[in-house]
Amino acid sequence: MEYFRFWPVCVALGWAFFHCAGRFSSYLLVPASARKTTIQAWKWKNVSVSFLHSLITGTGACVEFYFYPAMAADVIHSYSMSSHILVSFSIGYFIHDALDMALNNMKKSTYELLVHHVLVILCFGLAVVSGQYLGYALVALVIEVNSVFLHVRQMLIVQGMAKHAKPYRLNSLLNVATFLVFRITTMGWMTRWLVVNRDVVPLPAYTLGSVALATLMVMNIVLFFRILYADFRKAKRDGSGAATRPSASGGGPSDRIQSTIRRLVRGTEEEEVLIGKTD
Repeated sequence: MEYFRFWPVCVALGWAFFHCAGRFSSYLLVPASARKTTIQAWKWKNVSVSFLHSLITGTGACVEFYFYPAMAADVIHSYSMSSHILVSFSIGYFIHDALDMALNNMKKSTYELLVHHVLVILCFGLAVVSGQYLGYALVALVIEVNSVFLHVRQMLIVQGMAKHAKPYRLNSLLNVATFLVFRITTMGWMTRWLVVNRDVVPLPAYTLGSVALATLMVMNIVLFFRILYADFRKAKRDGSGAATRPSASGGGPSDRIQSTIRRLVRGTEEEEVLIGKTD
């Protein structure tokens, strides 16, 4: 079988497309509520581009499986030119986003996202270079269905929308539901498939896949608890006005658990601080 040989062009076009989308968003689409500071405007632009990528690739992956069910039946050897193009296009986005963050918003939490992007680029790169594992890469892109709601959540936060507002609450529910169905369940299936088929996957590919899945699964579980705490427990506490401070002398198991949770959600709360910052 002859594979699509112009995948480097698709990668470059993907980078160029999302770079231009970011420029367009910066000049015309950032709402006034997200222009209070430079970092706030950049954040909204960055997330809006990520939203566009999720919308394109999440929808594209589902369409591919619908029209080419063989891509799901054999995730190693099955092939379609459109899936090759889609995965290559997605690599272009991850390269763009990694550079955008590294150049414009380098901070502690950025390193986590850069690790995520590097692992995805390596895994997708293996698929587009070899012409194999494209079905497996498409399964990974199904996760982007949930990313649509994750990015909408971020854009609402950057704009300063109250967490008790109906649009925010609706998106929160859809976000959690799709997180479980499209993200956790999909990654669980990918992990199970890799373990069951370890004898037919070459050692380098198996090692790369295992390291990437283990790392990304941990990151996603932490992200899930951050979202639950920030959007439900914290929002309920803030809405009731009954926030309580932990006892300074507390050293029991419950205090240690609460301290661990606070450290885990720190990344989410850092996002919300953007609203109150000034240049």
